[in-house]
Amino acid sequence: MFIVRRRRATALAIISAALLAACSAAPVLPRPGGGSAVAVAVGSGGQATAEDGAIPLDRPLGVDSQEPAIARLRADLRDALREASIHAGADGVTLSVSSGWRSQKFQSQLLADATRKYHSQEEAARWVATPETSPHVSGDAVDIAGEDAMSWLSQHGARFGLCQIYSNERWHYEYRAAALRGACPLMYQDPTEDPRMKR
Repeated sequence: MFIVRRRRATALAIISAALLAACSAAPVLPRPGGGSAVAVAVGSGGQATAEDGAIPLDRPLGVDSQEPAIARLRADLRDALREASIHAGADGVTLSVSSGWRSQKFQSQLLADATRKYHSQEEAARWVATPETSPHVSGDAVDIAGEDAMSWLSQHGARFGLCQIYSNERWHYEYRAAALRGACPLMYQDPTEDPRMKR
């Protein structure tokens, strides 16, 4: 009896470790209406790698990282993040990125995962863009990690041209040079209202 229980415990430990490893390199999909995010599987028969722009859930990247998710962002966005990070740091806030640039393959898998999760392409489109329209694929967007950082950027981001684009995605920021001369543009409710998503 003891041996059987021990084998079960060992098997459960192995399964738990495998699940944790699988989730650690996977981005998250938000639940409609907010709430906890859920890790999703990525990649054809495996996990997305750093070369695809994957960032481990428990290890968001600093804005100076040389990982592809940061290094392949557009220069103006990367520069704005670095400048904002200095000012945020002076206020005791660390800016880090949970998702940045993504490969088309990575984005395709995220969209497929979202369609399965939300049981419709229409609902998935509220959260995940196609590879052809995603500002993550073009290097024009980052998702910010942490409530403190999101709150700080919502108050100060326009000073650096960093703007929240969608009301339903508090973490999603893009660079808008016009914000430096005034304020960020009005937000879309979600990506389905964004004309760029209709190309």
